[in-house]
Amino acid sequence: MDDTMPEKPAYLKGKGAQTESANRFLQHRYVDEDTGAVHAEPAKPTATAVFPKTVLNRITSPDVPDAWGLNPYQGCEHGCSYCYARPTHEYWGYGPGLDFEQKLLYKSEAAQLLRQHFEAKNWTPDVVLLSGNTDCYQPLERTLRLTRSLLEVFVEYRNPLRIITKNALVTRDIDLLSTLAAQQLVQVTLSITTLDERLRQKLEPRTSTAAKRLEAVRLLSDAGIPVEVLMAPVIPGLNDSEIFSIAQAAASAGARFFGHTVLRLSKPVRGLFEDWLRKAFPDRAEKVLHLLYSVHDGKTHSSEFGVRMKGKGSLADSWTQQMAIARKKHGLEARASILRTDLFCSKKGKQLHLWPEDSKG
Repeated sequence: MDDTMPEKPAYLKGKGAQTESANRFLQHRYVDEDTGAVHAEPAKPTATAVFPKTVLNRITSPDVPDAWGLNPYQGCEHGCSYCYARPTHEYWGYGPGLDFEQKLLYKSEAAQLLRQHFEAKNWTPDVVLLSGNTDCYQPLERTLRLTRSLLEVFVEYRNPLRIITKNALVTRDIDLLSTLAAQQLVQVTLSITTLDERLRQKLEPRTSTAAKRLEAVRLLSDAGIPVEVLMAPVIPGLNDSEIFSIAQAAASAGARFFGHTVLRLSKPVRGLFEDWLRKAFPDRAEKVLHLLYSVHDGKTHSSEFGVRMKGKGSLADSWTQQMAIARKKHGLEARASILRTDLFCSKKGKQLHLWPEDSKG
């Protein structure tokens, strides 16, 4: 009789997802006989070019103030265990777990497609969010430079945009961002989830460190580029005690505003996150999940607009109150910059000038 204790599942260092989850839309799946990992199909190259017909997507959610979204990459090497974008990888035939982090897709003609949008007769200048799904400054951007090529198009046509990222690589493009900022055409948001490096290494394994992100805030601010810090997401029992410390660090770095979103886990992210949590923090997993249920009416997420990103209940309310106090204490109450749309100019001569160039609008 074998009296040995069964081995605990190994924690995959440097990975947000600890396993693969079957693709909901496929009848067949491939299982690695050695590791048991599930894949939508056999191994693919690390990065694969895709050729969509369009690159801009209309944003219809009232929780997001911008009109359009632009994502040059699908999948994200950052590997955040909680990422709400993971299920989108299933539409490409991949899994939302390890596939999402390892099988990256990039839109090689993104800049050309964006230029076509701006030249279209029916294009009305409006704010574009870059990027609200997967990070436009993830490590692959260092070599492919798709985001930089998109910024060059925004500069050329003088169309406004907002950027959100967890990567300090954004500072590489300060030259272009400064040009846009001088015309009130850009705002950058750095997402900083924790100042605890040990937690970050497990929670967001291949993002920039908090120190590097704060340095990016300082460099952007010093260059005259409006920059905000977003604590996204707040996770009960993991990082919710850091609201005031992150606010103080953001203010010291030159941020203008400080905001937050609350962790929300829809299928299949819920299973992936719970698996990661039990392996990474087995001593507090049940506490974290119990508190998470309390801010989403007994579930792990809410689909209700106006509520899903902030949660509800006494715990969620306390976070909102702490955020308000932290903003007031550290001078982080400046709201999102009002970006101009009247400066847009296409090669076809379509130009809007409601005020002089030096007007604040």
